[in-house]
Amino acid sequence: MTVVTTSHIPQGILFVGAAAFGDLAGAEAQDGVSRRPNILFCIADDAAWLHFGAYGCKWVSTPVFDSVAARGVLFENCYTPNAKSAPSRASLLTGRYSWQLGEAGNHICRFPENIKVFTEALEEAGYDVAFTGKGWAPGDPGVKDGRRRQLTGKAWQNRKLTPPTPEILATDYAANFSDFLSSREDASRPWFFWFGCREPHRRYEYGSGAAKGGRTTGEIDRVPAFWPDNETVRNDMLDYGFEIEHYDRQLGLMLARLEELGELDNTLVIVTSDNGMPFPRAKGTQYEYAHHMPLAMMWPQGVNSPGRREAVYVSFVDIAPTILEIAGTDPSAAGMAPLPGGSLVPLLRNEPDPCAALRERALLGRERHDNGRPGDQGYPIRGIVRGGWLYLCNLKPWLLPGGNPETGYRDIDSSPTKTAILQLRRSGQDRRYYDLSMGQRPAEELYHVETDRECLANRIGDVSCRILADSLRAELFRTLRGQGDPRMTGDGDVFDRYPYDKPGKDSVYERTVSGEIIPWEQSNWVLPTDYEQYETVKNN
Repeated sequence: MTVVTTSHIPQGILFVGAAAFGDLAGAEAQDGVSRRPNILFCIADDAAWLHFGAYGCKWVSTPVFDSVAARGVLFENCYTPNAKSAPSRASLLTGRYSWQLGEAGNHICRFPENIKVFTEALEEAGYDVAFTGKGWAPGDPGVKDGRRRQLTGKAWQNRKLTPPTPEILATDYAANFSDFLSSREDASRPWFFWFGCREPHRRYEYGSGAAKGGRTTGEIDRVPAFWPDNETVRNDMLDYGFEIEHYDRQLGLMLARLEELGELDNTLVIVTSDNGMPFPRAKGTQYEYAHHMPLAMMWPQGVNSPGRREAVYVSFVDIAPTILEIAGTDPSAAGMAPLPGGSLVPLLRNEPDPCAALRERALLGRERHDNGRPGDQGYPIRGIVRGGWLYLCNLKPWLLPGGNPETGYRDIDSSPTKTAILQLRRSGQDRRYYDLSMGQRPAEELYHVETDRECLANRIGDVSCRILADSLRAELFRTLRGQGDPRMTGDGDVFDRYPYDKPGKDSVYERTVSGEIIPWEQSNWVLPTDYEQYETVKNN
């Protein structure tokens, strides 16, 4: 295998060149038709890893995802660096951690003009690039060279269907994909297509999982211990699972179309999600139900020994170098910023991995997600997963992780589960669930996620874990300093000063406490019943 080292990439990160692919990447068949692989990238919106059948889930049916895993490689420990849509997708597109992306490290932001994404590099390399559904969002992609940027290519959104519920998007993802394939003027050109399913993002039709999905609440083997185990929460989970099944069905139609056209064998299929489930103590946090992602890759012509499970740590920052290598494109030559991740191609081909050292850990973080704290402050966190342990540093533990009560805990999507937790505390019955999701957190947290995937037993104070915590903290901060993280260089609050993508999204806390009613469409899914007074919360 030919390995090219690049001096500008920190810590000895390696880029494995296109020569590793022989006649698969950049080569031509005898008839002159390019054999560079096509790439179908499939991303759900708010789905956690453990709710796909290949990971052992029995109450959500995902036969297509499971077949991709069986015919390719299933990654057991994939992590997004930032568990919210816009910054997570920004890391995917740039191959950079969110703290390396300026304002793109925030949610609801403006995408920096000077940061190139891999889809732009693919277009320059001769790929047709397009998408359906949700691309990079929410935020403003900006303007470059006099035109609005298309971070995931040309949009294909015209085809519609009758959705299974009124809350499921009416976009016919599979039909739009088929239209894209049929419209291509030059069939010899390779293509990249981004299937951005909006599901299982909220809102849900309550009870649809049972009434339309045919499931019963008794099929759920476990309700996470940080939520009350009752019929309301179980039905909320079933509704979430029903929308994951919609994602799976649309994926199946796409793969069937590729097989019909004879293009499946030369197509790399990547299936994942952007962040965890939209429930309290999940999406937007730094715990396992937020950051731990599903990831399966299938490529009949490029995966050796299919059906394997890879237990090493991989990150969303590894996706861009993987796709660019498969396309035969050097990211540096394409004008992209240095990539801290490493291509997953050796893992697909079941070969020695020059980036094996990277696979021993995953880095996590967050800045400003949904607004609603005084001064538009985010809730900054940095973390590392290594050896089955998760270490977190809450950089401003005096703030509330879910957002202020006066603005409805905006960093937590409204849901029947959120309402149930609030009602239990208000009634005086039980505030444990409230404290776990909305309460203040300590400056440091340490969890053995292999045995405590719900992250309930904080081991930071254990004498037996002191050396481990010190080691993880030192490694994390040393790495972040090397990556130029503003939180490590003294200007971390720059993330709170970046503007929102449009007027009207700023100063929500100040506007709310002054009596302004924020319209529903600007409220980030916050229900009127979510709003509380801080003094009331403290006293009951």
